[in-house]
Amino acid sequence: MAQQHQLKTNQNPRQNRYFSEGFKRQKVEEIEKNIVSIAELSKEYKVTRSSIYKWIYKYSLMRKKGERQIIEVESDTRKLLQLKEKVKELERIIGQKQIIIDFQEKLLEIVEEEYKIDVKKKLGFKLSAGSGKTGINITTE
Repeated sequence: MAQQHQLKTNQNPRQNRYFSEGFKRQKVEEIEKNIVSIAELSKEYKVTRSSIYKWIYKYSLMRKKGERQIIEVESDTRKLLQLKEKVKELERIIGQKQIIIDFQEKLLEIVEEEYKIDVKKKLGFKLSAGSGKTGINITTE
């Protein structure tokens, strides 16, 4: 019988962990300052949300002052700001790539004028849609 009990306890992947009071106070302060959300803490440290709410009840300075705070909405706002920053960074990268493309096209134009050859035609380049004027006017009747 003792062996069966031992097998059951060895199969339990959840471990009892203890967090110091200082750690709990720090995390509650981060929640109050909207640095981290309850969901993020729960996922990162593998702590139940109810445990985190107990920390808040015990250590929150806002609760002691009688103030209320909406936590999750602020977390969404922070995520939105992060996404906007990512979009800005991607737009910057695209802008750099476009400058390189424009430079290369201008360089090809200069080479074609200087050496009187059609580099794009000789190397098999195809102009992409909207990459400039081709000099050909197509009329439909």
